[in-house]
Amino acid sequence: MNKPLRRVAIFCGLLIFALLLRDNWIQFVEADSLKNDTHNRRVQIEEYAKPRGDIIVDGKAITGHTTTSGSDFKYKRTYTDGPMWAPVTGFASQAFGTTMLEGVEDKILTGDDDRLFFNRTIDMLTGKQQQGGDVVTTLNAKAQAAAFNGLGNKKGAVAAINPQTGAILALASTPSYDPSSIAGNSTQDSKNWSKLVNDPDQPMLNRALRQTYPPGSTFKIVTAAAALDNGLYSDVNAPTDSPLPYTLPGTSTVLNNEGNIPCKNASLMTALQYSCNTVFGKIGADLGQSKMLAEAKKFGFDSTTDTPVRTVASNFDSKPMYPSQTALSSIGQFDTAATPLQMAMVAGAVADDGKLMQPYMVDQLRAPNLSVVDQTSPKQMSQAMSPETAQKLQQMMENVVDKGTGTMAQIPGVTVGGKTGTAQHGVANSALPYAWFISYAKTDQGSPVAVAVVVEDGNANRDDISGGGLAAPIAKSVMEAVLNK
Repeated sequence: MNKPLRRVAIFCGLLIFALLLRDNWIQFVEADSLKNDTHNRRVQIEEYAKPRGDIIVDGKAITGHTTTSGSDFKYKRTYTDGPMWAPVTGFASQAFGTTMLEGVEDKILTGDDDRLFFNRTIDMLTGKQQQGGDVVTTLNAKAQAAAFNGLGNKKGAVAAINPQTGAILALASTPSYDPSSIAGNSTQDSKNWSKLVNDPDQPMLNRALRQTYPPGSTFKIVTAAAALDNGLYSDVNAPTDSPLPYTLPGTSTVLNNEGNIPCKNASLMTALQYSCNTVFGKIGADLGQSKMLAEAKKFGFDSTTDTPVRTVASNFDSKPMYPSQTALSSIGQFDTAATPLQMAMVAGAVADDGKLMQPYMVDQLRAPNLSVVDQTSPKQMSQAMSPETAQKLQQMMENVVDKGTGTMAQIPGVTVGGKTGTAQHGVANSALPYAWFISYAKTDQGSPVAVAVVVEDGNANRDDISGGGLAAPIAKSVMEAVLNK
Protein backbone atom coordinates (compact mmCIF):
# COMPACT_ATOMS: atom_id res chain seq x y z
CA MET A 1 0.00 0.00 0.00
CA ASN A 2 1.46 3.37 -0.92
CA LYS A 3 1.87 6.12 1.63
CA PRO A 4 -1.21 8.27 0.65
CA LEU A 5 -3.53 5.27 0.85
CA ARG A 6 -2.03 4.21 4.17
CA ARG A 7 -2.64 7.67 5.60
CA VAL A 8 -6.23 7.65 4.37
CA ALA A 9 -6.73 4.18 5.90
CA ILE A 10 -5.27 5.30 9.21
CA PHE A 11 -7.43 8.44 9.21
CA CYS A 12 -10.56 6.42 8.43
CA GLY A 13 -9.63 3.99 11.20
CA LEU A 14 -9.32 6.87 13.65
CA LEU A 15 -12.73 8.17 12.59
CA ILE A 16 -14.30 4.76 13.14
CA PHE A 17 -12.58 4.48 16.54
CA ALA A 18 -13.85 7.97 17.51
CA LEU A 19 -17.35 7.00 16.39
CA LEU A 20 -17.28 3.82 18.45
CA LEU A 21 -15.92 5.72 21.45
CA ARG A 22 -18.64 8.35 21.17
CA ASP A 23 -21.33 5.71 20.71
CA ASN A 24 -20.22 3.87 23.85
CA TRP A 25 -19.98 7.13 25.79
CA ILE A 26 -23.56 7.98 24.87
CA GLN A 27 -24.84 4.50 25.71
CA PHE A 28 -23.04 3.97 29.00
CA VAL A 29 -22.22 7.42 30.40
CA GLU A 30 -24.86 9.81 29.09
CA ALA A 31 -27.72 7.33 28.84
CA ASP A 32 -29.45 8.32 32.08
CA SER A 33 -29.15 12.06 31.50
CA LEU A 34 -30.49 11.71 27.95
CA LYS A 35 -33.27 9.44 29.13
CA ASN A 36 -34.32 11.93 31.80
CA ASP A 37 -33.90 15.01 29.63
CA THR A 38 -37.12 17.04 29.65
CA HIS A 39 -36.82 17.50 25.88
CA ASN A 40 -36.72 13.74 25.20
CA ARG A 41 -40.28 13.18 24.06
CA ARG A 42 -39.76 9.44 23.66
CA VAL A 43 -39.55 9.10 27.44
CA GLN A 44 -42.92 10.79 27.89
CA ILE A 45 -44.46 8.76 25.08
CA GLU A 46 -43.25 5.57 26.76
CA GLU A 47 -44.49 6.74 30.17
CA TYR A 48 -48.02 7.37 28.88
CA ALA A 49 -48.08 4.28 26.65
CA LYS A 50 -49.30 2.15 29.58
CA PRO A 51 -51.89 2.61 32.33
CA ARG A 52 -50.55 4.41 35.37
CA GLY A 53 -51.04 2.74 38.77
CA ASP A 54 -53.53 4.19 41.23
CA ILE A 55 -53.50 6.12 44.48
CA ILE A 56 -55.75 4.31 46.95
CA VAL A 57 -57.83 5.69 49.84
CA ASP A 58 -59.89 3.38 52.06
CA GLY A 59 -59.49 0.59 49.52
CA LYS A 60 -60.77 2.66 46.58
CA ALA A 61 -58.84 4.35 43.78
CA ILE A 62 -59.08 8.14 43.69
CA THR A 63 -57.18 8.17 40.39
CA GLY A 64 -57.71 6.45 37.06
CA HIS A 65 -56.85 6.69 33.38
CA THR A 66 -58.49 7.13 30.03
CA THR A 67 -57.34 6.61 26.46
CA THR A 68 -56.71 9.62 24.26
CA SER A 69 -57.17 10.20 20.55
CA GLY A 70 -55.25 12.40 18.17
CA SER A 71 -52.11 12.24 20.32
CA ASP A 72 -48.99 10.10 20.55
CA PHE A 73 -49.76 9.72 24.28
CA LYS A 74 -52.05 6.70 24.66
CA TYR A 75 -53.24 7.20 28.25
CA LYS A 76 -54.14 10.26 30.30
CA ARG A 77 -54.55 10.54 34.08
CA THR A 78 -58.01 11.08 35.58
CA TYR A 79 -59.03 12.00 39.12
CA THR A 80 -62.10 11.34 41.27
CA ASP A 81 -63.04 14.39 43.38
CA GLY A 82 -59.86 16.01 42.08
CA PRO A 83 -60.06 19.33 43.96
CA MET A 84 -60.61 17.57 47.29
CA TRP A 85 -57.66 15.22 46.85
CA ALA A 86 -55.25 17.54 44.98
CA PRO A 87 -53.10 18.30 48.09
CA VAL A 88 -52.51 14.54 48.40
CA THR A 89 -52.26 13.37 44.80
CA GLY A 90 -50.77 16.44 43.15
CA PHE A 91 -50.96 16.01 39.38
CA ALA A 92 -49.54 13.81 36.61
CA SER A 93 -49.56 15.86 33.44
CA GLN A 94 -48.41 14.95 29.95
CA ALA A 95 -47.30 18.57 29.53
CA PHE A 96 -46.28 19.74 33.01
CA GLY A 97 -44.81 16.74 34.84
CA THR A 98 -45.75 15.43 38.27
CA THR A 99 -46.08 16.71 41.86
CA MET A 100 -46.95 15.48 45.38
CA LEU A 101 -47.55 11.71 45.57
CA GLU A 102 -47.77 11.51 41.78
CA GLY A 103 -44.22 12.85 41.70
CA VAL A 104 -42.61 11.24 44.73
CA GLU A 105 -43.96 7.78 43.88
CA ASP A 106 -43.74 8.21 40.11
CA LYS A 107 -41.58 5.12 39.48
CA ILE A 108 -43.98 2.85 41.35
CA LEU A 109 -46.98 4.35 39.57
CA THR A 110 -45.37 4.00 36.12
CA GLY A 111 -44.07 0.51 36.86
CA ASP A 112 -40.44 1.53 36.36
CA ASP A 113 -39.35 1.02 39.96
CA ASP A 114 -36.56 -1.55 40.40
CA ARG A 115 -38.70 -3.36 42.96
CA LEU A 116 -41.15 -4.20 40.14
CA PHE A 117 -38.47 -5.88 37.97
CA PHE A 118 -39.94 -9.34 38.53
CA ASN A 119 -43.42 -8.15 37.53
CA ARG A 120 -42.06 -6.48 34.40
CA THR A 121 -40.22 -9.67 33.45
CA ILE A 122 -43.34 -11.81 33.86
CA ASP A 123 -45.38 -9.33 31.80
CA MET A 124 -42.76 -9.39 29.06
CA LEU A 125 -42.69 -13.20 28.95
CA THR A 126 -46.47 -13.52 28.94
CA GLY A 127 -47.03 -10.66 26.49
CA LYS A 128 -49.14 -8.77 29.03
CA GLN A 129 -49.10 -5.00 28.89
CA GLN A 130 -46.91 -3.46 31.59
CA GLN A 131 -48.83 -1.64 34.32
CA GLY A 132 -47.90 0.60 37.19
CA GLY A 133 -48.09 -0.30 40.86
CA ASP A 134 -50.41 1.27 43.44
CA VAL A 135 -49.81 3.71 46.29
CA VAL A 136 -52.00 2.84 49.28
CA THR A 137 -52.42 5.88 51.51
CA THR A 138 -53.25 6.33 55.18
CA LEU A 139 -55.91 8.92 54.34
CA ASN A 140 -59.44 8.70 55.71
CA ALA A 141 -61.99 9.58 53.02
CA LYS A 142 -64.65 10.77 55.49
CA ALA A 143 -62.18 12.95 57.38
CA GLN A 144 -60.89 14.44 54.12
CA ALA A 145 -64.43 15.25 52.99
CA ALA A 146 -65.21 16.84 56.36
CA ALA A 147 -62.08 18.98 56.12
CA PHE A 148 -62.60 20.04 52.50
CA ASN A 149 -66.32 20.74 52.89
CA GLY A 150 -65.73 22.50 56.20
CA LEU A 151 -63.32 24.96 54.59
CA GLY A 152 -65.79 25.51 51.75
CA ASN A 153 -65.09 28.77 49.95
CA LYS A 154 -62.77 30.00 52.69
CA LYS A 155 -59.03 30.11 52.09
CA GLY A 156 -57.18 27.82 54.47
CA ALA A 157 -55.99 24.31 55.27
CA VAL A 158 -56.58 21.30 57.51
CA ALA A 159 -54.16 18.59 58.61
CA ALA A 160 -55.19 15.58 60.69
CA ILE A 161 -53.00 12.76 62.00
CA ASN A 162 -53.23 9.69 64.18
CA PRO A 163 -51.07 10.71 67.18
CA GLN A 164 -50.29 7.09 68.06
CA THR A 165 -48.79 6.19 64.67
CA GLY A 166 -48.19 9.45 62.79
CA ALA A 167 -50.48 8.32 59.96
CA ILE A 168 -51.91 11.32 58.11
CA LEU A 169 -55.70 11.12 57.98
CA ALA A 170 -56.60 14.33 56.14
CA LEU A 171 -54.83 17.05 54.15
CA ALA A 172 -57.12 19.70 52.74
CA SER A 173 -56.21 23.01 51.13
CA THR A 174 -58.50 25.67 49.68
CA PRO A 175 -58.94 27.12 47.17
CA SER A 176 -58.01 24.05 45.18
CA TYR A 177 -57.98 22.85 41.57
CA ASP A 178 -58.86 19.79 39.50
CA PRO A 179 -55.69 17.94 38.40
CA SER A 180 -57.69 16.42 35.52
CA SER A 181 -57.87 19.86 33.90
CA ILE A 182 -54.11 19.87 33.24
CA ALA A 183 -53.49 16.13 32.79
CA GLY A 184 -53.23 16.25 28.99
CA ASN A 185 -51.16 18.25 26.53
CA SER A 186 -53.89 20.00 24.56
CA THR A 187 -54.33 23.71 24.00
CA GLN A 188 -57.07 23.70 26.62
CA ASP A 189 -54.75 22.06 29.17
CA SER A 190 -52.23 24.85 28.53
CA LYS A 191 -54.90 27.51 29.01
CA ASN A 192 -56.01 25.86 32.26
CA TRP A 193 -52.40 25.75 33.46
CA SER A 194 -51.82 29.40 32.69
CA LYS A 195 -54.98 30.36 34.54
CA LEU A 196 -53.96 28.33 37.61
CA VAL A 197 -50.38 29.60 37.88
CA ASN A 198 -51.50 33.22 37.46
CA ASP A 199 -54.36 33.01 39.96
CA PRO A 200 -53.53 35.35 42.89
CA ASP A 201 -55.29 32.94 45.29
CA GLN A 202 -52.71 30.24 44.43
CA PRO A 203 -55.03 27.23 44.14
CA MET A 204 -52.05 24.95 43.40
CA LEU A 205 -50.33 25.83 46.70
CA ASN A 206 -50.50 22.99 49.20
CA ARG A 207 -51.26 25.08 52.26
CA ALA A 208 -51.30 22.08 54.60
CA LEU A 209 -47.66 21.15 53.89
CA ARG A 210 -46.03 24.00 51.99
CA GLN A 211 -47.34 27.21 53.60
CA THR A 212 -46.33 28.59 57.00
CA TYR A 213 -48.43 30.95 59.07
CA PRO A 214 -47.88 32.74 62.36
CA PRO A 215 -49.51 30.19 64.71
CA GLY A 216 -50.67 32.78 67.21
CA SER A 217 -51.99 31.49 70.49
CA THR A 218 -51.85 27.82 69.42
CA PHE A 219 -48.07 28.08 69.95
CA LYS A 220 -48.74 28.67 73.66
CA ILE A 221 -48.94 24.87 73.95
CA VAL A 222 -45.23 24.69 73.08
CA THR A 223 -44.47 27.53 75.52
CA ALA A 224 -46.42 25.82 78.31
CA ALA A 225 -44.52 22.59 77.64
CA ALA A 226 -41.23 24.48 77.89
CA ALA A 227 -42.29 26.07 81.19
CA LEU A 228 -43.23 22.73 82.74
CA ASP A 229 -40.34 20.68 81.34
CA ASN A 230 -37.79 23.29 82.46
CA GLY A 231 -39.25 23.56 85.96
CA LEU A 232 -40.27 27.21 85.65
CA TYR A 233 -43.67 26.12 86.95
CA SER A 234 -44.85 22.72 88.17
CA ASP A 235 -48.44 23.17 89.38
CA VAL A 236 -50.77 24.18 86.54
CA ASN A 237 -53.30 25.49 89.06
CA ALA A 238 -50.88 27.66 91.06
CA PRO A 239 -50.56 31.42 90.43
CA THR A 240 -47.76 32.52 88.14
CA ASP A 241 -45.54 35.53 88.64
CA SER A 242 -47.24 37.45 85.84
CA PRO A 243 -47.90 41.16 86.33
CA LEU A 244 -50.62 43.10 84.55
CA PRO A 245 -49.81 45.24 82.70
CA TYR A 246 -46.68 43.49 81.43
CA THR A 247 -44.06 45.57 79.66
CA LEU A 248 -41.89 43.70 77.16
CA PRO A 249 -38.35 43.52 78.60
CA GLY A 250 -35.97 46.19 77.35
CA THR A 251 -38.80 48.24 75.87
CA SER A 252 -41.61 50.58 76.88
CA THR A 253 -44.13 48.51 74.94
CA VAL A 254 -46.97 46.99 76.92
CA LEU A 255 -48.07 43.51 75.81
CA ASN A 256 -51.86 43.48 75.61
CA ASN A 257 -54.44 40.79 76.23
CA GLU A 258 -57.64 40.60 74.21
CA GLY A 259 -60.59 41.73 76.28
CA ASN A 260 -61.13 42.03 80.02
CA ILE A 261 -59.83 38.64 81.11
CA PRO A 262 -58.30 37.46 84.44
CA CYS A 263 -54.60 37.30 83.48
CA LYS A 264 -52.78 38.90 86.43
CA ASN A 265 -50.77 36.12 88.09
CA ALA A 266 -53.11 33.65 86.38
CA SER A 267 -52.33 29.96 86.71
CA LEU A 268 -51.27 28.09 83.60
CA MET A 269 -54.71 26.47 83.54
CA THR A 270 -56.48 29.85 83.58
CA ALA A 271 -53.95 31.48 81.27
CA LEU A 272 -54.55 28.86 78.57
CA GLN A 273 -58.30 28.96 79.10
CA TYR A 274 -58.38 32.71 78.44
CA SER A 275 -55.27 32.75 76.21
CA CYS A 276 -53.34 35.31 78.25
CA ASN A 277 -50.61 36.88 76.14
CA THR A 278 -48.98 38.42 79.20
CA VAL A 279 -48.50 35.10 80.99
CA PHE A 280 -47.05 33.21 78.04
CA GLY A 281 -45.02 36.14 76.74
CA LYS A 282 -43.36 36.47 80.14
CA ILE A 283 -42.72 32.71 80.26
CA GLY A 284 -40.86 32.94 76.96
CA ALA A 285 -38.76 35.89 78.15
CA ASP A 286 -38.03 34.21 81.51
CA LEU A 287 -36.95 30.93 79.89
CA GLY A 288 -34.91 32.67 77.23
CA GLN A 289 -34.42 31.98 73.55
CA SER A 290 -32.21 28.88 73.86
CA LYS A 291 -34.68 26.93 76.00
CA MET A 292 -37.64 27.99 73.87
CA LEU A 293 -35.78 27.04 70.70
CA ALA A 294 -34.82 23.65 72.11
CA GLU A 295 -38.45 22.94 73.01
CA ALA A 296 -39.73 24.04 69.58
CA LYS A 297 -37.21 21.77 67.85
CA LYS A 298 -38.40 18.79 69.87
CA PHE A 299 -41.83 19.37 68.34
CA GLY A 300 -40.33 19.42 64.83
CA PHE A 301 -39.77 23.13 64.23
CA ASP A 302 -36.83 24.23 62.06
CA SER A 303 -36.66 20.97 60.08
CA THR A 304 -38.41 19.57 57.03
CA THR A 305 -40.47 16.38 57.15
CA ASP A 306 -40.84 13.77 54.39
CA THR A 307 -44.35 12.38 54.41
CA PRO A 308 -43.02 11.25 51.75
CA VAL A 309 -43.99 14.58 50.16
CA ARG A 310 -41.55 17.03 51.72
CA THR A 311 -42.93 19.82 53.89
CA VAL A 312 -41.44 23.26 54.33
CA ALA A 313 -39.78 23.84 57.70
CA SER A 314 -41.74 25.60 60.42
CA ASN A 315 -39.76 28.34 62.14
CA PHE A 316 -38.73 29.41 65.60
CA ASP A 317 -35.83 31.81 65.22
CA SER A 318 -32.34 30.49 65.88
CA LYS A 319 -30.72 33.82 65.06
CA PRO A 320 -30.17 36.00 68.15
CA MET A 321 -33.30 37.69 69.48
CA TYR A 322 -33.89 40.33 72.10
CA PRO A 323 -35.88 39.16 75.15
CA SER A 324 -38.84 41.20 73.89
CA GLN A 325 -38.72 39.32 70.58
CA THR A 326 -38.48 35.99 72.38
CA ALA A 327 -41.59 36.98 74.35
CA LEU A 328 -43.50 37.72 71.14
CA SER A 329 -42.20 34.56 69.48
CA SER A 330 -43.46 32.56 72.45
CA ILE A 331 -47.05 33.65 71.80
CA GLY A 332 -46.77 32.64 68.15
CA GLN A 333 -45.97 36.06 66.70
CA PHE A 334 -42.79 37.90 65.57
CA ASP A 335 -41.04 35.43 63.18
CA THR A 336 -42.61 32.23 64.51
CA ALA A 337 -44.32 30.40 61.65
CA ALA A 338 -45.80 26.93 61.26
CA THR A 339 -47.50 24.69 58.74
CA PRO A 340 -50.89 23.19 59.63
CA LEU A 341 -49.24 19.74 59.69
CA GLN A 342 -46.69 21.02 62.23
CA MET A 343 -49.42 22.26 64.55
CA ALA A 344 -51.31 18.96 64.20
CA MET A 345 -48.05 17.33 65.33
CA VAL A 346 -47.99 19.62 68.39
CA ALA A 347 -51.52 18.59 69.37
CA GLY A 348 -50.72 14.95 68.63
CA ALA A 349 -47.63 14.95 70.85
CA VAL A 350 -49.69 16.27 73.76
CA ALA A 351 -52.39 13.64 73.16
CA ASP A 352 -49.87 10.75 73.04
CA ASP A 353 -48.16 11.55 76.34
CA GLY A 354 -45.33 13.52 74.76
CA LYS A 355 -44.35 11.12 71.98
CA LEU A 356 -44.02 12.78 68.58
CA MET A 357 -44.46 10.30 65.73
CA GLN A 358 -43.11 10.72 62.20
CA PRO A 359 -46.02 11.83 59.96
CA TYR A 360 -46.57 9.65 56.89
CA MET A 361 -49.30 9.30 54.27
CA VAL A 362 -48.22 6.15 52.38
CA ASP A 363 -49.11 2.89 54.09
CA GLN A 364 -48.05 0.49 51.32
CA LEU A 365 -46.57 0.37 47.85
CA ARG A 366 -48.11 -2.46 45.84
CA ALA A 367 -47.14 -4.26 42.66
CA PRO A 368 -49.76 -4.65 39.90
CA ASN A 369 -50.47 -8.18 41.20
CA LEU A 370 -51.28 -6.57 44.61
CA SER A 371 -48.21 -7.98 46.35
CA VAL A 372 -46.70 -5.53 48.84
CA VAL A 373 -43.27 -4.20 47.84
CA ASP A 374 -42.94 -1.74 50.73
CA GLN A 375 -44.74 -1.25 54.04
CA THR A 376 -44.39 1.82 56.26
CA SER A 377 -43.78 1.17 59.95
CA PRO A 378 -44.61 3.91 62.49
CA LYS A 379 -41.52 5.67 63.78
CA GLN A 380 -41.07 7.98 66.76
CA MET A 381 -39.41 11.31 65.91
CA SER A 382 -38.78 12.55 69.44
CA GLN A 383 -40.03 12.79 72.99
CA ALA A 384 -41.36 16.32 72.72
CA MET A 385 -42.01 16.57 76.46
CA SER A 386 -42.16 14.34 79.50
CA PRO A 387 -45.28 12.20 79.95
CA GLU A 388 -46.04 14.14 83.14
CA THR A 389 -45.92 17.46 81.28
CA ALA A 390 -48.11 16.05 78.48
CA GLN A 391 -50.72 14.90 80.97
CA LYS A 392 -50.82 18.36 82.55
CA LEU A 393 -51.21 19.92 79.12
CA GLN A 394 -54.06 17.52 78.39
CA GLN A 395 -55.85 18.85 81.45
CA MET A 396 -55.27 22.41 80.27
CA MET A 397 -56.37 21.80 76.66
CA GLU A 398 -59.45 19.86 77.75
CA ASN A 399 -60.35 22.75 80.04
CA VAL A 400 -60.15 25.11 77.01
CA VAL A 401 -62.78 23.01 75.21
CA ASP A 402 -64.86 22.44 78.33
CA LYS A 403 -65.21 26.08 79.39
CA GLY A 404 -62.73 28.23 77.49
CA THR A 405 -62.45 29.56 73.94
CA GLY A 406 -62.80 26.13 72.31
CA THR A 407 -66.32 25.11 73.31
CA MET A 408 -67.39 24.88 69.65
CA ALA A 409 -65.25 21.72 69.38
CA GLN A 410 -67.14 19.78 72.05
CA ILE A 411 -68.29 16.29 71.01
CA PRO A 412 -70.90 14.65 73.26
CA GLY A 413 -69.48 11.66 75.09
CA VAL A 414 -65.93 12.31 73.86
CA THR A 415 -63.02 13.99 75.63
CA VAL A 416 -61.64 16.76 73.43
CA GLY A 417 -58.67 19.00 74.08
CA GLY A 418 -57.95 22.09 72.04
CA LYS A 419 -56.47 25.55 71.69
CA THR A 420 -57.72 28.48 69.67
CA GLY A 421 -55.57 31.13 68.08
CA THR A 422 -55.89 34.32 66.12
CA ALA A 423 -52.61 35.31 64.53
CA GLN A 424 -51.96 38.90 63.54
CA HIS A 425 -50.52 39.64 60.13
CA GLY A 426 -50.01 42.62 57.88
CA VAL A 427 -48.28 45.89 58.70
CA ALA A 428 -49.47 47.01 62.14
CA ASN A 429 -51.96 44.11 62.07
CA SER A 430 -53.78 45.80 59.19
CA ALA A 431 -54.85 42.58 57.45
CA LEU A 432 -57.49 40.13 58.61
CA PRO A 433 -56.18 37.72 61.25
CA TYR A 434 -55.57 34.02 60.69
CA ALA A 435 -58.03 31.90 62.67
CA TRP A 436 -56.46 28.73 64.14
CA PHE A 437 -57.64 25.74 66.09
CA ILE A 438 -55.63 22.69 67.12
CA SER A 439 -57.20 19.75 68.94
CA TYR A 440 -57.34 16.05 69.68
CA ALA A 441 -60.07 13.59 70.63
CA LYS A 442 -59.58 10.77 73.15
CA THR A 443 -61.21 7.38 73.57
CA ASP A 444 -60.55 4.52 75.99
CA GLN A 445 -57.83 3.32 73.59
CA GLY A 446 -56.04 6.67 73.48
CA SER A 447 -56.26 9.42 70.90
CA PRO A 448 -56.98 8.34 67.32
CA VAL A 449 -56.93 11.84 65.84
CA ALA A 450 -55.31 15.25 66.23
CA VAL A 451 -56.26 18.14 63.96
CA ALA A 452 -54.99 21.58 63.01
CA VAL A 453 -57.15 24.06 61.11
CA VAL A 454 -56.17 27.48 59.81
CA VAL A 455 -58.52 29.87 58.03
CA GLU A 456 -56.71 32.69 56.27
CA ASP A 457 -59.57 35.01 55.44
CA GLY A 458 -61.70 34.78 58.54
CA ASN A 459 -64.00 37.41 59.97
CA ALA A 460 -62.38 40.50 61.39
CA ASN A 461 -62.89 39.47 65.02
CA ARG A 462 -59.48 40.06 66.57
CA ASP A 463 -59.54 37.68 69.50
CA ASP A 464 -59.24 33.98 70.05
CA ILE A 465 -62.99 33.50 69.69
CA SER A 466 -62.55 33.87 65.92
CA GLY A 467 -60.37 30.78 66.01
CA GLY A 468 -63.00 29.08 68.15
CA GLY A 469 -65.84 30.25 65.94
CA LEU A 470 -64.35 29.64 62.49
CA ALA A 471 -61.76 26.89 62.81
CA ALA A 472 -63.04 24.82 65.77
CA PRO A 473 -66.24 23.59 64.04
CA ILE A 474 -64.16 22.31 61.13
CA ALA A 475 -61.84 20.45 63.51
CA LYS A 476 -64.86 19.01 65.28
CA SER A 477 -66.31 17.62 62.04
CA VAL A 478 -62.97 16.02 61.11
CA MET A 479 -62.62 14.40 64.55
CA GLU A 480 -66.19 13.12 64.37
CA ALA A 481 -65.52 11.61 60.93
CA VAL A 482 -62.55 9.66 62.31
CA LEU A 483 -64.35 8.56 65.46
CA ASN A 484 -67.45 7.42 63.55
CA LYS A 485 -65.65 5.57 60.75
